[in-house]
Amino acid sequence: MNWKIKNENNNPENISVGSPRFDEMSCRVEAGKYHPVILKLLFNRGIAREEEIEKHFRFDYENDLADPLAISGMEKAAARIIRAGEKKEKVAIFGDYDADGVTASAVLFETLVSLGLGEAMCYIPDRQTEGYGLNEKAIKYLYAQGVKLIVTVDCGITNIAEVGKAKNLGMDIIITDHHHAPQDLPAAYAIINPNVSDSGFEFKELAGVGVAFKLATALYRMKAPEKIEQLKWLLDLVAIGTIADCVPLLGENRLLVKYGLVVMAKTRRAGLVELFQVGRINISENKVPDAHKVAFQIAPRINAAGRMDHANTAYKLLIEKKPSVARDLALDLERNNQDRQKVTAEIFREVEILANNSFRDKKFIFAENAHWPVGVLGLVAGKITEAFQKPTVILQRQENVLVGSLRSVPAVNIIENLERCRELLIKFGGHSQAAGVSVTFEKAEKFYEKMDALVAGQLVGHESVSAIEIDAEIAAEDIGWELAGDLKKMEPFGIGNTQPVFLVRNMVVVDAKIVGNGQKHWKISLRGGGNSPKVFDAIGFSLVEKFPDLKKDDRLEVVFNLEEDEWNGNKKLQLKLIDLKLAD
Repeated sequence: MNWKIKNENNNPENISVGSPRFDEMSCRVEAGKYHPVILKLLFNRGIAREEEIEKHFRFDYENDLADPLAISGMEKAAARIIRAGEKKEKVAIFGDYDADGVTASAVLFETLVSLGLGEAMCYIPDRQTEGYGLNEKAIKYLYAQGVKLIVTVDCGITNIAEVGKAKNLGMDIIITDHHHAPQDLPAAYAIINPNVSDSGFEFKELAGVGVAFKLATALYRMKAPEKIEQLKWLLDLVAIGTIADCVPLLGENRLLVKYGLVVMAKTRRAGLVELFQVGRINISENKVPDAHKVAFQIAPRINAAGRMDHANTAYKLLIEKKPSVARDLALDLERNNQDRQKVTAEIFREVEILANNSFRDKKFIFAENAHWPVGVLGLVAGKITEAFQKPTVILQRQENVLVGSLRSVPAVNIIENLERCRELLIKFGGHSQAAGVSVTFEKAEKFYEKMDALVAGQLVGHESVSAIEIDAEIAAEDIGWELAGDLKKMEPFGIGNTQPVFLVRNMVVVDAKIVGNGQKHWKISLRGGGNSPKVFDAIGFSLVEKFPDLKKDDRLEVVFNLEEDEWNGNKKLQLKLIDLKLAD
């Protein structure tokens, strides 16, 4: 696999530790406050001014979250919800079926209940039969239930006709969403979306649950400011939805997730406690999770409900108070997640064969099948995109339409391309790298041809081979507890704030042995070149097949994450190997 060092590609002057321009930047920060490697990492991420650096390391929940009442439509929306409570109107929260939508639904539901704002209920559509967003069937159902006000979370921004239908029935709709805002917007009572022009959001990358949390904060501010401390107990949900939706962990997202992970470790939610136990997820008051654990162990289980059955299972788990009921719900999610893994792997193998045979010379991969469940198509599209480094759409063939998901590579903004194909589509929505789409059989071929042409033009000059992006080349002498401590300050890591990847050249193998079930992993002791006294533990998961012949005294170039490894209360530094090469 190719290696790319970020500062070589992104900085024309090839800034490195010790260069005049880097020293000019670092000298503005209090001497010795941060490891020089940390300053270089920040510089490569566009954080160079002293105030930016200090803000990046500051987490102040009380003062660093922007005022929600400065957001366009927020005060109007909150006042309407409060009025619904005063008039004892029935209020429906209309959510999405993914982890972002489910957590956002739970955040708003618990807020309305806590503040006594109307007779609250939640409606989450069936992914297979209803699809994404508001639909006429759901609106008729809610009308029949006596609902006077619908508040959407994580959806609604493209539902012009459906909002019109609700208005004709005498219902008000408040839209809270974070997806791409089309030129023509629904005629809702109020719209709260950072992607709408003049939205008033200072930070525009919030997930749907982040937008819902803003509304929850406004409701507490206007209705019961003396109870506003209770909001912090919703941050576990905010962290899950934010991480699951792959929005950048920068700005307010980073702040919300940082505190949300702490709340998760102390969670009062019976559902999460049971989910941790059933899934054997090591989270407790003494074991605060990181974003990686949420992304790969918690979010998939929450998402599995909507992918394999109905998202109501996950929603009920999050709001359930009784441990015995929560246990059953957690077991259901565990089974759903195991089924999801099997089905995803099977479909991936099918599409992989198709991509190798039919799309080798194409820039856009297109696959459809009547038997593929809609719920896993986004996962498959993401895996195919990663494997082939090409934008991909995976569709389920239904009665007279194709419905599915797209994933993209950084060089291609998929939602903008869908806008250019608008006349060929029934509906679409999403973000630059992930979207959903519906297209008729008759227009599917034209849709593919136009998308392929657009993508081909946008990928001119871009490599189709995946590469490991290295944040910084460092010396073995740089590795130590000081650097590790400052790296902890950069957490939580995730999209937009990825865990730093380092390169060290001329490392010597002191000892190497194969470990783990299946004999797939290398456990290596490495010493810096030049008879350095420092010896480092390194673990290389699934690297034995690629490097079967490692032996003592081999000289290596290693690419790794620097992590703390704790066992039986003892902590040590460990290089988590990503890739390696024999040194020349």
